[in-house]
This record gives sequence, structure tokens and C-alpha cells, in this order.
Amino acid sequence: MRDDAPSRVRTRTVVLAPGEVRPHVEDEWRGAVVVVDAGQIELCCAAGGSRTFATGSVLWFTGLNLVRVRNPGQDEAVFRGITREPP
Repeated sequence: MRDDAPSRVRTRTVVLAPGEVRPHVEDEWRGAVVVVDAGQIELCCAAGGSRTFATGSVLWFTGLNLVRVRNPGQDEAVFRGITREPP
């Protein structure tokens, strides 16, 4: 099946300096696929756990009960959310 309609996506890029922390707002990332473009990001959950993801990681923030995103590295961290535009 071929879809001739142009694909419309919206991207949002966030840059975190080394050690910078950004509060997570669930609605900002709802439905987005998140790609780590540079550096590494640490996702911190409300229950106290955390995981670190490096360049090339593809993530989904929705439903993870995140409280913040932090750059644990020595270099800038760049990540972006990609969502579809409504038809």
C-alpha cells in the first residue's frame, strides 16, 4: 500500500549542559519518540530508580513516571522528541 500524502512530523530538541537537570513534564513528551543525538541522558523515576542512555538510543518517555532528565556526562547532551502532526 502506498501513501502519497506527505508525512508531517514535529520535532523538539533539548540541549543539556554537563550536570544540568531538567524537570520532566509528561504532557510535553506524550506520543513522542525520543532520540539521543549526542552525549548521554539519565532518566530519573519517581520511585528513585534511574537509567542512563547514550547517543543513538531511541526511547519513549510516556508512562515511565519520570521526574527529571539529567546529563550525567562531561559533554553536552542533545535529545529530541519526534511526533506526528495531526491530519
